[in-house]
Amino acid sequence: MQIFLSAFDDVPDPRASNARHDLGELLVIAFVSVLCGSSSCAEMAAFGRAKESLFRGFLRLRHAIPSHDTFSEVFRMIDPKALDAAFGKVLADVAALLKDGDVIAIDGKALRGARDKTESARTRMMVSAYAARLRLTLATVPADRGSELDAAIEALGLIALRGKVITGDALHCNRRTVAAINAGGGDWCLALKANQESLLSDARGCFTGLGAAYPEAVTEDTGHGRRETRKAIVVSAKALGEYHEFPGLKGFGRIEAIREMDGKVTSETRFFALSWTPAPEVLLSTVRDHWAIENALHWQLDVSFREDAARNRKDNGPGNLAVLRRRALDVVRRDTSKESLSIKLKKAGWSDEYLRSVLNGLATP
Repeated sequence: MQIFLSAFDDVPDPRASNARHDLGELLVIAFVSVLCGSSSCAEMAAFGRAKESLFRGFLRLRHAIPSHDTFSEVFRMIDPKALDAAFGKVLADVAALLKDGDVIAIDGKALRGARDKTESARTRMMVSAYAARLRLTLATVPADRGSELDAAIEALGLIALRGKVITGDALHCNRRTVAAINAGGGDWCLALKANQESLLSDARGCFTGLGAAYPEAVTEDTGHGRRETRKAIVVSAKALGEYHEFPGLKGFGRIEAIREMDGKVTSETRFFALSWTPAPEVLLSTVRDHWAIENALHWQLDVSFREDAARNRKDNGPGNLAVLRRRALDVVRRDTSKESLSIKLKKAGWSDEYLRSVLNGLATP
């Protein structure tokens, strides 16, 4: 537990000098409560009171457990970026396991419950850089009122990109993003759609007239009454990068997906801008890995942590609680037992022994 307290020492305390509760201790209580299922400041305070004897085993708690108003006030004030950076230090040993060629997916997720009725539909978001193989959030940055692209570029600036492959949807297929990735020494595989109409048109043209013998990779997945076949082709496009002033462009990828389900056949063709010319099978695996940010992060945040239902709305509150949810997911996944994530989260609330093992990084089945 000391590793958490030490990391939280680096989070600037915006409160007055006479604040009663130690900031590090307050953050520990909040984080552990989220790890055990809390979704609001009121639940944090209630959890802290219920588990006060546990917390007193490693916290001083000179003024007992903070009230829900205290939790709310603190999270409205502290900087979400500083809070996330503190967790980055806690999980630095896991992030160090990244290898060359690993996929880092970049994407934003709306905090749907954080919008007041008087606000427009362009609500708050959290943009995350997610290591697909490690299933670890490397950095997360708040994006308020449509600033997802700026937040993504900021998140990329917080992590080591050299030797890694950055993936993103069509929003991130732009000169600013690729320049940031190039500067960090990373490669990129970015979805190419109509927001880059001229580039997309030339990409389509590159695949016209390719013979049947042109190298391709094919995968087939079946399950739940569905069969999906994917075919991938990669072509060189180095000259087009200079022509379109798209720095670092080396190739295009095309994936054709055919799905059969309940007797109905559908097809989809997707194009990708690439900073290198990988083998077709590498393109398939890279694109597949990108979806980890949707399936292993965003989906779990909604299903296991009920993020879409979270009603924190004021100031920095939504961003800070979003950071706690993402980092709780990172920590509990260090337990490699075969139980579901939902059971692990409940078990952390039920068993003090299991909770201690998770927090110490020594979780047991």
